[in-house]
Amino acid sequence: MTRPATRPTSKDVARAAGVSQATVSLVLGDKWRGRVSERTAAQVRDAAGELGYRPNLAARNLRLGSTRTALLVVPALTNEFFARVHTGAAAVAAEHGFGVVLYPSPAGVGPAASPFDPARTALDGVIASSMAVDAPAAIHGSRLPLVMLDSDPAAPGSAAHVNADVADGMRQVAGHVLGLGHRRLLHLGSAVASWTFDVRAAELARAVSGAAGASLRTVRSALAVADAREAVVTALEGAAPRPTAIVCDDDVLAAGACKALRRLGLRVPEDVSVTGFDDLALATALEPELTTVRLPAEQVGQRGMAALLAVLEGREPESGDLPVRLVVRGSTAPPPH
Repeated sequence: MTRPATRPTSKDVARAAGVSQATVSLVLGDKWRGRVSERTAAQVRDAAGELGYRPNLAARNLRLGSTRTALLVVPALTNEFFARVHTGAAAVAAEHGFGVVLYPSPAGVGPAASPFDPARTALDGVIASSMAVDAPAAIHGSRLPLVMLDSDPAAPGSAAHVNADVADGMRQVAGHVLGLGHRRLLHLGSAVASWTFDVRAAELARAVSGAAGASLRTVRSALAVADAREAVVTALEGAAPRPTAIVCDDDVLAAGACKALRRLGLRVPEDVSVTGFDDLALATALEPELTTVRLPAEQVGQRGMAALLAVLEGREPESGDLPVRLVVRGSTAPPPH
């Protein structure tokens, strides 16, 4: 097949495939099922490929009143968890001809300058992950379809919610630590007020309250290694009796806890066991490697994008929390005698 001297058009594809331009639009717009045969659709795709034809998506989307673009709002770009959420969302988006724009919400509190008013006509919907309690208000005001990830499923204003089962994750952590015989626990919690951390704290407290002779103390820290280190040093200096296990809200906090214990001359896990949450790459960079909860971050992003597509198409999004798994490594052991 000889390519046209100029950029090929849909008319060139139609002529090469022996079909109408309307058929070309249906096939390349992925709206041919039930209207065009498999054989004809294959002919159109083959002709387009040989000619090097690419549809003008911008013009088509303007005609349809859609930009096929989603905004993904995350608390931070530096956290591996949110990078993996973006990877999952972008993969599903690409399969459906969508793009994903990434927007960080500083400190997980809320956008410094709302992107919604100037961008409203350039977006089809919003996916927001792990927002602080007061952050979604700005997003709700955009009037765009909103899918919330790792957020309170009872919160109003969202078209869909996608969560990993963080409650079960903390139950698994508590069961593991209590099962090893630990009864004096320190909870190193996040200083950010958000649904996901509130759930973790509540489940840990519930598990400890049900274990005979067990006690729990909570201290909070910003989500940074240095802050976590100082919080644990302050909590443990002069503490008597000393906790034998530190349960952390995420792996970054756990890394700070391990540094604090080394500063105090204590060994992990011989003197104090440490657990994390998320299973970031950091978990296996620590020595000993960190016992933590593996969250399916990419699946969260995939299902979040799929949920937004379902909402835009008037379908019911998939429901149910994504399962999580405790990964036991070297940072936990029975308490010292």
